[in-house]
Amino acid sequence: IKGQENLPDEPVVLCANHSSAWDPVLIVCALADDVPLRIMAKQQLFRIPVVGGFIRYMGAFPVDRGNSDIGAIKTAIKSLKDGFSLLIFPEGTRVHGDAVVEPKSGVIHMAARLHVPIVPIYIPRDKKLFHKVPTVVGKPYYPEMSDHRDYDRLAGELMESIWALRPEE
Repeated sequence: IKGQENLPDEPVVLCANHSSAWDPVLIVCALADDVPLRIMAKQQLFRIPVVGGFIRYMGAFPVDRGNSDIGAIKTAIKSLKDGFSLLIFPEGTRVHGDAVVEPKSGVIHMAARLHVPIVPIYIPRDKKLFHKVPTVVGKPYYPEMSDHRDYDRLAGELMESIWALRPEE
């Protein structure tokens, strides 16, 4: 992992691009025990017998992506207040190839409301089994907003900051 020095000693919202089911595992392994972490994960994963137990052990909690899941939002807010950092994939789903999706703006709302910094993380899309994955952690920042109409714009800027971390080839 590159840029680990960018992680402050306070709770943050870690926001990464998402192309593989292995992405949260890579981040958890890369951060080791240095960052107490909770992960927002789609609720369907918790219904898979072995996977559900494993991701709970990693610190994940379920979110119903199709609805406004107030329970997941409350869990995320409580986690940040309790000193945990929060891992969220703003794209809301895995995105493959050169596809682009509209990022979810809830992460911006949460970080701004709690005045918690966002830390962008880039994970390469072309991962290979048993090869190093050059993950890059960007500098933390606080989303600056004037009103609720800024959420979508700031979510787009967040994704741009993630893609800007992509190493030159």
